[in-house]
Amino acid sequence: MATCLRLFPSAPAAKTSQLNHKLTPLFGCPKPRITPSRKSHHRIQSSKFGSFLDLKPESEPEFLDFDLSWFHPADKSRRFDVIIIGSGPAGLRLAEQVSRYGIKVCCVDPSPLSMWPNNYGVWVDEFESLGFLDCLDKTWPMASVYIDDDKPKHLDRPYGRVSREKLKTKLLENCVCNGVRFHKAKVWNVKHEEFESSVVCDDGTELKASLVVDASGFASSFTEYDKPRNYGYQIAHGILAEVDCHPFDLDKMVLMDWRDSHLGNEPYLRANNSKTPTFLYAMPFDSNLVFLEETSLVSRPLLPYTEVKNRMVARLRHLGIRVKKVIEKEKCLIPMGGPLPTIPQSVMAIGGTSGVVHPSTGYMVARTMALAPIVADAIAECLGSTRMIRGRPLHHRVWNGLWPLQRRCTREFYSFGMETLLKLDLDGTRRFFDAFFDLDPYYWQGFLSSRLSLRELLFLSLSLFGNASNPSRFDIVTKCPVPLAKMVGNLALETI
Repeated sequence: MATCLRLFPSAPAAKTSQLNHKLTPLFGCPKPRITPSRKSHHRIQSSKFGSFLDLKPESEPEFLDFDLSWFHPADKSRRFDVIIIGSGPAGLRLAEQVSRYGIKVCCVDPSPLSMWPNNYGVWVDEFESLGFLDCLDKTWPMASVYIDDDKPKHLDRPYGRVSREKLKTKLLENCVCNGVRFHKAKVWNVKHEEFESSVVCDDGTELKASLVVDASGFASSFTEYDKPRNYGYQIAHGILAEVDCHPFDLDKMVLMDWRDSHLGNEPYLRANNSKTPTFLYAMPFDSNLVFLEETSLVSRPLLPYTEVKNRMVARLRHLGIRVKKVIEKEKCLIPMGGPLPTIPQSVMAIGGTSGVVHPSTGYMVARTMALAPIVADAIAECLGSTRMIRGRPLHHRVWNGLWPLQRRCTREFYSFGMETLLKLDLDGTRRFFDAFFDLDPYYWQGFLSSRLSLRELLFLSLSLFGNASNPSRFDIVTKCPVPLAKMVGNLALETI
Protein backbone atom coordinates (compact mmCIF):
# COMPACT_ATOMS: atom_id res chain seq x y z
CA MET A 1 0.00 0.00 0.00
CA ALA A 2 2.93 2.29 0.06
CA THR A 3 2.06 2.75 -3.55
CA CYS A 4 -1.38 3.98 -2.77
CA LEU A 5 -0.40 5.66 0.40
CA ARG A 6 2.28 7.85 -0.90
CA LEU A 7 0.91 9.25 -2.75
CA PHE A 8 -0.31 11.84 -1.81
CA PRO A 9 -2.87 14.86 -1.38
CA SER A 10 -6.23 16.19 -0.80
CA ALA A 11 -8.76 17.09 -3.40
CA PRO A 12 -11.68 19.45 -3.02
CA ALA A 13 -14.56 17.84 -1.16
CA ALA A 14 -16.90 15.84 -3.32
CA LYS A 15 -20.60 16.66 -3.36
CA THR A 16 -21.50 13.07 -2.70
CA SER A 17 -19.70 10.46 -0.67
CA GLN A 18 -19.89 7.73 -3.31
CA LEU A 19 -19.30 7.57 -7.02
CA ASN A 20 -21.62 5.91 -9.51
CA HIS A 21 -19.95 2.72 -10.72
CA LYS A 22 -21.60 3.12 -14.10
CA LEU A 23 -19.14 5.92 -14.77
CA THR A 24 -16.13 3.68 -14.29
CA PRO A 25 -15.95 2.31 -17.86
CA LEU A 26 -15.35 5.89 -19.00
CA PHE A 27 -12.18 5.87 -16.93
CA GLY A 28 -11.04 2.38 -17.78
CA CYS A 29 -8.05 1.71 -19.99
CA PRO A 30 -6.34 -1.37 -21.37
CA LYS A 31 -3.72 -2.96 -19.17
CA PRO A 32 -0.64 -0.78 -18.72
CA ARG A 33 1.89 -0.78 -21.52
CA ILE A 34 5.05 -2.56 -20.44
CA THR A 35 8.16 -1.85 -22.47
CA PRO A 36 11.00 -4.23 -21.63
CA SER A 37 14.45 -2.70 -21.86
CA ARG A 38 16.81 -3.62 -24.67
CA LYS A 39 18.81 -5.61 -22.15
CA SER A 40 15.81 -7.68 -21.08
CA HIS A 41 16.13 -11.43 -21.09
CA HIS A 42 13.90 -12.92 -23.76
CA ARG A 43 13.78 -16.33 -22.18
CA ILE A 44 10.98 -17.05 -19.72
CA GLN A 45 12.15 -16.63 -16.16
CA SER A 46 10.27 -18.70 -13.66
CA SER A 47 10.44 -19.20 -9.94
CA LYS A 48 9.42 -21.74 -7.40
CA PHE A 49 7.06 -20.43 -4.77
CA GLY A 50 8.91 -17.75 -2.88
CA SER A 51 12.11 -17.54 -4.93
CA PHE A 52 10.89 -14.53 -6.93
CA LEU A 53 13.21 -12.34 -4.87
CA ASP A 54 16.08 -13.64 -7.01
CA LEU A 55 14.48 -12.59 -10.29
CA LYS A 56 15.85 -9.45 -11.88
CA PRO A 57 13.40 -6.84 -13.20
CA GLU A 58 12.70 -7.17 -16.92
CA SER A 59 12.54 -3.40 -17.50
CA GLU A 60 15.09 -0.74 -16.67
CA PRO A 61 14.53 2.95 -15.89
CA GLU A 62 13.29 4.84 -18.93
CA PHE A 63 13.69 8.39 -20.20
CA LEU A 64 11.06 10.50 -21.90
CA ASP A 65 11.69 11.58 -25.47
CA PHE A 66 10.71 15.21 -25.00
CA ASP A 67 12.05 18.53 -26.26
CA LEU A 68 12.55 20.77 -23.23
CA SER A 69 13.50 24.44 -23.15
CA TRP A 70 16.98 24.17 -21.67
CA PHE A 71 18.97 26.78 -19.81
CA HIS A 72 22.46 27.08 -21.26
CA PRO A 73 25.41 28.30 -19.17
CA ALA A 74 26.32 30.64 -22.03
CA ASP A 75 23.00 32.48 -21.64
CA LYS A 76 23.51 36.06 -20.49
CA SER A 77 20.51 36.09 -18.17
CA ARG A 78 20.87 33.82 -15.17
CA ARG A 79 18.12 35.41 -13.14
CA PHE A 80 14.65 33.98 -12.67
CA ASP A 81 11.70 34.81 -10.47
CA VAL A 82 11.47 31.27 -9.10
CA ILE A 83 13.92 28.35 -9.13
CA ILE A 84 12.48 24.92 -8.32
CA ILE A 85 14.87 22.19 -7.20
CA GLY A 86 13.57 18.86 -8.47
CA SER A 87 11.36 17.68 -11.32
CA GLY A 88 9.24 15.12 -9.53
CA PRO A 89 5.43 15.38 -9.43
CA ALA A 90 5.56 18.19 -6.85
CA GLY A 91 8.19 20.26 -8.64
CA LEU A 92 6.65 20.00 -12.10
CA ARG A 93 3.13 20.67 -10.86
CA LEU A 94 4.25 23.83 -9.06
CA ALA A 95 6.33 24.96 -12.07
CA GLU A 96 3.30 24.45 -14.32
CA GLN A 97 1.04 26.47 -12.01
CA VAL A 98 3.44 29.34 -11.22
CA SER A 99 4.43 29.84 -14.87
CA ARG A 100 0.77 30.36 -15.81
CA TYR A 101 1.10 33.86 -14.36
CA GLY A 102 3.98 34.81 -16.64
CA ILE A 103 6.49 34.32 -13.82
CA LYS A 104 9.97 33.21 -14.97
CA VAL A 105 10.62 29.71 -13.64
CA CYS A 106 13.62 27.40 -13.91
CA CYS A 107 13.61 23.74 -12.79
CA VAL A 108 16.98 22.30 -11.80
CA ASP A 109 17.31 18.51 -11.72
CA PRO A 110 20.12 16.02 -12.48
CA SER A 111 17.83 14.11 -14.86
CA PRO A 112 14.68 16.05 -15.80
CA LEU A 113 13.55 13.49 -18.40
CA SER A 114 14.02 10.31 -16.35
CA MET A 115 10.91 8.38 -15.42
CA TRP A 116 9.82 8.61 -11.79
CA PRO A 117 10.80 5.40 -9.96
CA ASN A 118 7.72 4.98 -7.75
CA ASN A 119 4.25 3.70 -8.60
CA TYR A 120 1.33 5.88 -7.56
CA GLY A 121 -2.22 4.85 -6.70
CA VAL A 122 -5.00 7.38 -6.15
CA TRP A 123 -8.73 7.59 -5.57
CA VAL A 124 -10.36 8.31 -8.92
CA ASP A 125 -12.51 11.17 -7.61
CA GLU A 126 -9.38 13.01 -6.48
CA PHE A 127 -7.74 12.94 -9.89
CA GLU A 128 -11.07 13.68 -11.58
CA SER A 129 -11.46 16.91 -9.59
CA LEU A 130 -7.93 17.94 -10.62
CA GLY A 131 -8.42 17.24 -14.33
CA PHE A 132 -6.00 14.30 -14.43
CA LEU A 133 -8.35 11.44 -15.33
CA ASP A 134 -6.48 11.01 -18.60
CA CYS A 135 -3.33 10.25 -16.57
CA LEU A 136 -4.73 7.02 -15.08
CA ASP A 137 -3.78 3.86 -16.96
CA LYS A 138 -6.09 1.54 -15.02
CA THR A 139 -9.06 1.89 -12.67
CA TRP A 140 -10.99 -0.48 -10.46
CA PRO A 141 -14.68 0.14 -9.56
CA MET A 142 -14.13 -0.90 -5.95
CA ALA A 143 -11.43 -1.54 -3.37
CA SER A 144 -11.35 -4.45 -0.93
CA VAL A 145 -10.13 -4.59 2.67
CA TYR A 146 -9.46 -7.93 4.36
CA ILE A 147 -9.50 -7.53 8.12
CA ASP A 148 -9.28 -11.25 8.85
CA ASP A 149 -10.40 -14.52 7.24
CA ASP A 150 -14.05 -13.51 7.39
CA LYS A 151 -15.91 -11.72 4.59
CA PRO A 152 -13.93 -8.72 3.24
CA LYS A 153 -15.19 -5.17 3.19
CA HIS A 154 -15.81 -3.76 -0.30
CA LEU A 155 -15.34 0.00 -0.52
CA ASP A 156 -17.63 1.76 -2.98
CA ARG A 157 -14.96 4.17 -4.22
CA PRO A 158 -13.09 3.69 -7.54
CA TYR A 159 -9.33 3.48 -7.34
CA GLY A 160 -6.76 4.12 -10.06
CA ARG A 161 -3.14 3.56 -10.97
CA VAL A 162 -1.32 6.64 -12.20
CA SER A 163 0.47 6.40 -15.52
CA ARG A 164 3.78 8.02 -14.66
CA GLU A 165 4.55 8.57 -18.33
CA LYS A 166 1.22 10.29 -19.05
CA LEU A 167 1.32 12.47 -15.94
CA LYS A 168 4.92 13.59 -16.39
CA THR A 169 4.40 14.24 -20.11
CA LYS A 170 1.30 16.34 -19.43
CA LEU A 171 3.07 18.41 -16.79
CA LEU A 172 6.14 18.91 -18.99
CA GLU A 173 3.99 19.96 -21.96
CA ASN A 174 2.26 22.60 -19.83
CA CYS A 175 5.60 23.79 -18.43
CA VAL A 176 7.10 24.20 -21.90
CA CYS A 177 4.00 26.03 -23.17
CA ASN A 178 4.32 28.42 -20.21
CA GLY A 179 8.02 29.14 -20.84
CA VAL A 180 9.58 27.12 -18.00
CA ARG A 181 13.33 26.57 -18.48
CA PHE A 182 15.17 23.43 -17.34
CA HIS A 183 18.75 22.99 -16.20
CA LYS A 184 20.29 19.52 -15.99
CA ALA A 185 22.44 19.67 -12.88
CA LYS A 186 22.55 18.82 -9.19
CA VAL A 187 22.17 21.63 -6.70
CA TRP A 188 25.05 21.77 -4.24
CA ASN A 189 24.20 24.85 -2.24
CA VAL A 190 21.64 27.61 -1.77
CA LYS A 191 22.77 31.06 -0.61
CA HIS A 192 20.50 33.85 0.56
CA GLU A 193 20.67 37.62 0.60
CA GLU A 194 17.98 39.99 1.81
CA PHE A 195 15.93 40.03 -1.41
CA GLU A 196 17.55 37.35 -3.57
CA SER A 197 18.78 33.77 -3.40
CA SER A 198 21.44 31.94 -5.40
CA VAL A 199 21.52 28.29 -6.41
CA VAL A 200 24.99 26.80 -6.94
CA CYS A 201 25.08 23.70 -9.18
CA ASP A 202 27.64 20.92 -9.54
CA ASP A 203 28.54 22.11 -13.05
CA GLY A 204 29.65 25.46 -11.68
CA THR A 205 26.52 27.31 -12.76
CA GLU A 206 25.07 29.85 -10.36
CA LEU A 207 21.43 30.88 -10.86
CA LYS A 208 19.63 33.66 -9.04
CA ALA A 209 15.95 34.10 -8.14
CA SER A 210 13.61 35.91 -5.80
CA LEU A 211 12.39 32.56 -4.47
CA VAL A 212 13.92 29.08 -4.30
CA VAL A 213 11.55 26.13 -3.87
CA ASP A 214 12.77 22.78 -2.60
CA ALA A 215 10.93 19.92 -4.34
CA SER A 216 13.81 17.46 -4.17
CA GLY A 217 12.23 14.95 -1.81
CA PHE A 218 12.76 13.53 1.67
CA ALA A 219 16.55 13.40 1.51
CA SER A 220 16.84 17.16 0.97
CA SER A 221 19.20 19.24 3.10
CA PHE A 222 17.89 22.60 1.87
CA THR A 223 14.76 22.76 4.06
CA GLU A 224 15.30 23.61 7.71
CA TYR A 225 13.58 22.25 10.84
CA ASP A 226 13.70 23.66 14.33
CA LYS A 227 12.38 20.53 16.07
CA PRO A 228 13.57 16.89 16.17
CA ARG A 229 12.17 14.92 13.24
CA ASN A 230 10.56 12.03 15.10
CA TYR A 231 9.18 10.34 12.00
CA GLY A 232 7.18 7.18 11.73
CA TYR A 233 8.19 5.16 8.69
CA GLN A 234 6.24 3.39 6.00
CA ILE A 235 8.26 0.76 4.14
CA ALA A 236 7.18 -1.61 1.38
CA HIS A 237 8.48 -4.05 -1.19
CA GLY A 238 6.56 -4.14 -4.46
CA ILE A 239 6.73 -5.95 -7.78
CA LEU A 240 4.85 -5.71 -11.05
CA ALA A 241 4.81 -9.37 -11.95
CA GLU A 242 3.73 -11.85 -14.59
CA VAL A 243 2.24 -14.81 -12.76
CA ASP A 244 0.68 -18.16 -13.62
CA CYS A 245 -2.52 -17.04 -11.91
CA HIS A 246 -3.74 -15.14 -8.87
CA PRO A 247 -6.87 -15.22 -6.65
CA PHE A 248 -7.88 -11.54 -6.99
CA ASP A 249 -11.11 -10.20 -8.48
CA LEU A 250 -10.23 -8.14 -11.58
CA ASP A 251 -12.92 -5.58 -10.71
CA LYS A 252 -11.43 -4.82 -7.29
CA MET A 253 -8.02 -3.73 -6.13
CA VAL A 254 -6.90 -4.89 -2.69
CA LEU A 255 -6.29 -1.82 -0.55
CA MET A 256 -5.37 -3.77 2.58
CA ASP A 257 -5.10 -7.46 3.41
CA TRP A 258 -4.30 -7.84 7.11
CA ARG A 259 -4.74 -11.65 7.20
CA ASP A 260 -1.86 -13.60 8.75
CA SER A 261 -2.86 -17.20 8.00
CA HIS A 262 0.06 -17.37 5.56
CA LEU A 263 2.42 -17.23 8.54
CA GLY A 264 1.04 -20.35 10.21
CA ASN A 265 4.22 -22.30 9.46
CA GLU A 266 6.49 -19.35 10.17
CA PRO A 267 6.41 -18.88 13.97
CA TYR A 268 9.21 -16.27 14.01
CA LEU A 269 7.61 -14.17 11.25
CA ARG A 270 4.17 -14.57 12.79
CA ALA A 271 5.30 -13.37 16.22
CA ASN A 272 6.97 -10.29 14.74
CA ASN A 273 3.97 -9.61 12.50
CA SER A 274 1.69 -9.71 15.54
CA LYS A 275 3.74 -6.88 17.07
CA THR A 276 4.44 -4.82 13.94
CA PRO A 277 1.97 -5.94 11.24
CA THR A 278 2.25 -5.65 7.48
CA PHE A 279 -0.46 -6.01 4.86
CA LEU A 280 -0.73 -6.83 1.17
CA TYR A 281 -1.71 -4.20 -1.40
CA ALA A 282 -2.58 -5.59 -4.82
CA MET A 283 -3.58 -4.23 -8.23
CA PRO A 284 -4.74 -7.01 -10.60
CA PHE A 285 -4.48 -5.89 -14.24
CA ASP A 286 -5.48 -9.20 -15.80
CA SER A 287 -5.37 -12.88 -14.90
CA ASN A 288 -1.57 -13.01 -15.35
CA LEU A 289 -0.38 -9.49 -14.57
CA VAL A 290 -0.54 -8.01 -11.06
CA PHE A 291 1.17 -5.40 -8.91
CA LEU A 292 1.87 -6.79 -5.42
CA GLU A 293 3.22 -4.88 -2.44
CA GLU A 294 3.84 -5.92 1.15
CA THR A 295 3.59 -2.83 3.31
CA SER A 296 4.28 -1.72 6.84
CA LEU A 297 1.77 1.10 7.28
CA VAL A 298 3.85 2.89 9.92
CA SER A 299 6.52 1.83 12.38
CA ARG A 300 9.06 3.39 14.69
CA PRO A 301 11.81 2.30 14.52
CA LEU A 302 11.82 1.34 10.86
CA LEU A 303 10.82 -2.27 10.18
CA PRO A 304 13.75 -4.07 8.47
CA TYR A 305 13.35 -4.36 4.70
CA THR A 306 14.35 -8.03 4.74
CA GLU A 307 11.51 -8.72 7.17
CA VAL A 308 9.00 -7.14 4.78
CA LYS A 309 10.30 -9.21 1.85
CA ASN A 310 10.26 -12.46 3.82
CA ARG A 311 6.64 -11.88 4.84
CA MET A 312 5.76 -11.26 1.20
CA VAL A 313 7.42 -14.52 0.19
CA ALA A 314 5.32 -16.42 2.74
CA ARG A 315 2.13 -14.65 1.67
CA LEU A 316 2.49 -15.32 -2.05
CA ARG A 317 3.38 -18.95 -1.36
CA HIS A 318 0.21 -19.28 0.74
CA LEU A 319 -1.92 -17.64 -1.99
CA GLY A 320 -0.51 -20.01 -4.61
CA ILE A 321 1.00 -17.18 -6.67
CA ARG A 322 4.00 -18.31 -8.73
CA VAL A 323 5.94 -15.40 -10.18
CA LYS A 324 7.19 -16.06 -13.72
CA LYS A 325 8.68 -12.64 -14.40
CA VAL A 326 9.33 -9.50 -12.39
CA ILE A 327 8.63 -6.60 -14.73
CA GLU A 328 9.40 -3.87 -12.17
CA LYS A 329 10.68 -3.94 -8.61
CA GLU A 330 10.15 -1.17 -6.08
CA LYS A 331 11.40 -0.35 -2.62
CA CYS A 332 9.32 2.33 -0.93
CA LEU A 333 10.40 4.23 2.17
CA ILE A 334 8.30 7.19 3.37
CA PRO A 335 8.98 9.25 6.50
CA MET A 336 5.61 10.18 8.01
CA GLY A 337 4.50 12.69 10.60
CA GLY A 338 7.11 14.57 12.57
CA PRO A 339 7.26 18.36 12.80
CA LEU A 340 6.60 20.79 9.99
CA PRO A 341 9.58 22.69 8.55
CA THR A 342 10.43 26.02 10.12
CA ILE A 343 7.75 28.52 9.06
CA PRO A 344 8.70 30.83 7.45
CA GLN A 345 12.22 30.29 6.09
CA SER A 346 14.19 31.48 3.04
CA VAL A 347 13.61 28.27 1.04
CA MET A 348 10.02 27.35 0.19
CA ALA A 349 9.20 23.63 0.06
CA ILE A 350 6.64 21.48 -1.73
CA GLY A 351 6.17 17.70 -1.78
CA GLY A 352 7.77 15.23 0.63
CA THR A 353 10.05 17.66 2.45
CA SER A 354 7.25 20.18 3.09
CA GLY A 355 5.23 18.02 5.49
CA VAL A 356 2.28 17.34 3.15
CA VAL A 357 2.57 13.54 3.43
CA HIS A 358 -0.53 12.24 5.20
CA PRO A 359 0.84 11.32 8.67
CA SER A 360 -1.58 8.41 9.11
CA THR A 361 -1.52 6.87 5.63
CA GLY A 362 1.39 8.14 3.54
CA TYR A 363 -0.81 9.59 0.77
CA MET A 364 0.89 12.50 -0.96
CA VAL A 365 0.62 12.72 -4.76
CA ALA A 366 -2.99 13.83 -5.19
CA ARG A 367 -2.65 16.16 -2.24
CA THR A 368 0.45 17.80 -3.71
CA MET A 369 -1.34 18.20 -7.04
CA ALA A 370 -4.17 20.01 -5.23
CA LEU A 371 -1.98 22.24 -3.05
CA ALA A 372 0.40 23.41 -5.78
CA PRO A 373 -2.14 25.89 -7.28
CA ILE A 374 -2.67 27.37 -3.80
CA VAL A 375 1.07 27.90 -3.36
CA ALA A 376 1.30 29.28 -6.91
CA ASP A 377 -1.41 31.84 -6.13
CA ALA A 378 0.55 33.02 -3.08
CA ILE A 379 3.72 33.35 -5.18
CA ALA A 380 1.86 35.23 -7.90
CA GLU A 381 0.47 37.69 -5.35
CA CYS A 382 4.07 38.65 -4.57
CA LEU A 383 5.92 38.26 -7.86
CA GLY A 384 3.22 38.44 -10.52
CA SER A 385 2.48 41.39 -12.81
CA THR A 386 4.06 44.62 -11.54
CA ARG A 387 4.09 43.56 -7.89
CA MET A 388 7.47 42.84 -6.32
CA ILE A 389 7.17 41.64 -2.74
CA ARG A 390 10.43 39.92 -1.92
CA GLY A 391 12.51 38.77 1.00
CA ARG A 392 10.88 37.82 4.32
CA PRO A 393 7.37 39.11 3.38
CA LEU A 394 7.46 36.81 0.33
CA HIS A 395 8.61 33.82 2.38
CA HIS A 396 5.93 34.50 4.98
CA ARG A 397 3.13 34.64 2.41
CA VAL A 398 4.05 31.49 0.49
CA TRP A 399 4.68 29.38 3.60
CA ASN A 400 1.39 30.47 5.15
CA GLY A 401 -0.32 29.81 1.82
CA LEU A 402 0.77 26.18 2.12
CA TRP A 403 0.28 25.92 5.88
CA PRO A 404 -2.45 28.28 7.14
CA LEU A 405 -3.52 27.80 10.73
CA GLN A 406 -6.46 25.49 9.97
CA ARG A 407 -4.32 23.16 7.84
CA ARG A 408 -1.64 23.02 10.53
CA CYS A 409 -4.29 22.09 13.09
CA THR A 410 -5.79 19.31 11.00
CA ARG A 411 -2.29 17.94 10.38
CA GLU A 412 -1.86 17.67 14.15
CA PHE A 413 -4.98 15.52 14.22
CA TYR A 414 -3.66 13.24 11.44
CA SER A 415 -0.37 12.98 13.33
CA PHE A 416 -2.38 11.91 16.39
CA GLY A 417 -3.82 9.14 14.20
CA MET A 418 -0.32 8.03 13.26
CA GLU A 419 0.86 8.00 16.87
CA THR A 420 -2.16 5.89 17.78
CA LEU A 421 -1.49 3.38 14.98
CA LEU A 422 2.12 3.07 16.15
CA LYS A 423 0.86 1.72 19.48
CA LEU A 424 -1.43 -0.96 18.00
CA ASP A 425 -0.46 -4.58 17.42
CA LEU A 426 -2.05 -6.71 14.67
CA ASP A 427 -5.26 -7.38 16.60
CA GLY A 428 -5.60 -3.73 17.56
CA THR A 429 -4.93 -2.61 13.99
CA ARG A 430 -7.57 -5.00 12.68
CA ARG A 431 -10.14 -3.73 15.16
CA PHE A 432 -9.30 -0.13 14.28
CA PHE A 433 -9.80 -0.56 10.53
CA ASP A 434 -12.86 -2.73 11.04
CA ALA A 435 -14.52 0.22 12.80
CA PHE A 436 -12.93 2.84 10.53
CA PHE A 437 -14.35 1.45 7.28
CA ASP A 438 -17.78 1.05 8.90
CA LEU A 439 -18.01 4.83 9.28
CA ASP A 440 -20.14 6.93 6.96
CA PRO A 441 -18.18 7.01 3.64
CA TYR A 442 -18.01 10.80 3.81
CA TYR A 443 -15.75 10.53 6.86
CA TRP A 444 -13.43 7.66 5.98
CA GLN A 445 -13.06 9.02 2.44
CA GLY A 446 -12.45 12.53 3.76
CA PHE A 447 -9.88 11.25 6.25
CA LEU A 448 -7.91 9.36 3.61
CA SER A 449 -8.03 12.39 1.30
CA SER A 450 -7.06 14.95 3.98
CA ARG A 451 -10.14 17.06 3.32
CA LEU A 452 -11.97 17.03 6.66
CA SER A 453 -12.15 20.12 8.84
CA LEU A 454 -11.02 19.96 12.46
CA ARG A 455 -14.65 19.82 13.60
CA GLU A 456 -15.34 16.94 11.20
CA LEU A 457 -12.26 15.12 12.46
CA LEU A 458 -13.53 15.44 16.02
CA PHE A 459 -16.90 14.04 14.95
CA LEU A 460 -15.11 11.19 13.16
CA SER A 461 -13.27 10.34 16.38
CA LEU A 462 -16.47 10.24 18.39
CA SER A 463 -18.18 8.09 15.75
CA LEU A 464 -15.19 5.77 15.61
CA PHE A 465 -15.24 5.30 19.37
CA GLY A 466 -19.01 4.71 19.30
CA ASN A 467 -18.78 2.10 16.50
CA ALA A 468 -15.72 0.34 17.90
CA SER A 469 -15.79 -3.00 19.68
CA ASN A 470 -15.14 -3.09 23.41
CA PRO A 471 -11.53 -4.33 22.94
CA SER A 472 -10.95 -1.50 20.47
CA ARG A 473 -12.35 1.03 22.92
CA PHE A 474 -10.00 -0.40 25.53
CA ASP A 475 -7.12 0.19 23.11
CA ILE A 476 -8.21 3.78 22.63
CA VAL A 477 -8.60 4.45 26.36
CA THR A 478 -5.28 2.85 27.34
CA LYS A 479 -3.03 3.75 24.40
CA CYS A 480 -4.29 7.15 23.23
CA PRO A 481 -3.85 9.46 26.26
CA VAL A 482 -0.18 10.32 25.55
CA PRO A 483 -0.68 11.01 21.80
CA LEU A 484 -3.89 12.88 22.67
CA ALA A 485 -2.13 15.08 25.22
CA LYS A 486 0.63 15.78 22.72
CA MET A 487 -1.91 16.77 20.06
CA VAL A 488 -3.80 19.08 22.43
CA GLY A 489 -0.54 20.71 23.48
CA ASN A 490 0.54 21.27 19.87
CA LEU A 491 -2.87 22.66 18.95
CA ALA A 492 -2.64 25.09 21.84
CA LEU A 493 0.78 26.26 20.65
CA GLU A 494 -0.49 26.68 17.06
CA THR A 495 -3.40 28.85 18.14
CA ILE A 496 -1.47 31.13 20.52
